[in-house]
Amino acid sequence: MITQKNTAIIIPARLAASRLPNKPLIMIHGKPMIQHVWERANQSNLGKVVVATDSKEIQKVIKNIGGTACLTSIDHQSGSDRIYEALEKCDSENEIEYIINLQGDLPSIEASALSAVLKLLENKEVNVGTLVVKIKEESDLHKSQIVKALCEFKENKKSTKAIDFQRLPKDASTNNFYHHIGIYSYTRDSLAKFINLDQTQREQDENLEQLRALENNMHIEAGLIDFFPLGVDTPEDLEAIKDVMRKQ
Repeated sequence: MITQKNTAIIIPARLAASRLPNKPLIMIHGKPMIQHVWERANQSNLGKVVVATDSKEIQKVIKNIGGTACLTSIDHQSGSDRIYEALEKCDSENEIEYIINLQGDLPSIEASALSAVLKLLENKEVNVGTLVVKIKEESDLHKSQIVKALCEFKENKKSTKAIDFQRLPKDASTNNFYHHIGIYSYTRDSLAKFINLDQTQREQDENLEQLRALENNMHIEAGLIDFFPLGVDTPEDLEAIKDVMRKQ
């Protein structure tokens, strides 16, 4: 049974971003971005919130607001590897059974999205949960920075097993591609299994860690939600998120 006591939201955050240097520390309405994300996660009341970072600066920001920040290796290949190290360090007694991997560049994330991705783990066949939204603009299918999830939702169903993830679909004519939201939920056992798998060639080619899970027959369940939490990857994204959060 999923409870607040056996659940953790872990936020991977690192400073090495090519398009927006020091991204987690960029100020948005008087607070560093990572603080906004931590506050949103904390307000969800779903479980313990931990920031997993390779930066003492980020660790200091979180500790100064009363949060938990775990210093991790600079050598991790993915966010999942980073959150697993943090999990092992902050939960040595193995009390945490369910984990949400919340990206540190989603400062406007809503609690309902976190609840939705966690709920997917109620299905015991699911190893990994994630979220998708409908693609509204056809041009988005041809943008490599937007990751597409291939899913076939049955009528009136809000979740289904993900078939594939692609950046540039070979057949963009299908209506079964959705905009992937990079939030994940795992059971502890599934996360441990995932980070011990070797990277696959497709994962490296597409730079999509979820392909490692798919290609090793792990069940990724995609939950369909109605809104897209805007991420921050470019200066244009930053200005857009400032406008969004000003209206919230």
